[in-house]
Amino acid sequence: MNLVLWTVAVLLGAAMLGAGGMKLLRSRAALAASGLGWVDDFSPGTVKIIGALEVAGGLGLVLPAVTGTATVLVPLAGLGIVIVMIGAVITHARRHEYRMIVANIVLLALAAVVAWGRFGPYAFVS
Repeated sequence: MNLVLWTVAVLLGAAMLGAGGMKLLRSRAALAASGLGWVDDFSPGTVKIIGALEVAGGLGLVLPAVTGTATVLVPLAGLGIVIVMIGAVITHARRHEYRMIVANIVLLALAAVVAWGRFGPYAFVS
């Protein structure tokens, strides 16, 4: 199970880094033009904050475990991603973007598995 948690954390971390990095580096107009119409419902600053939270979550899933420093941040990053994905599900539900909700629920479930595993039976032992 430890290998499964590592694999999920690395893949989810990469997905969060990619998604968050895109929100940080691209303008709101460019994001909207690429199919992320939900950005029109938020200010540019809020979109950047969402991107920063996703990047922080992605880094938090892997870096503390790799360095062996503050490993409690791994499950906390998982919980943070769960919270961000709950917000994403709500946003997409309000916009009737049901395909996006499926992706958000998958990411939410993966983050919840990492948080559960690393808080519980497969926690890093210091």
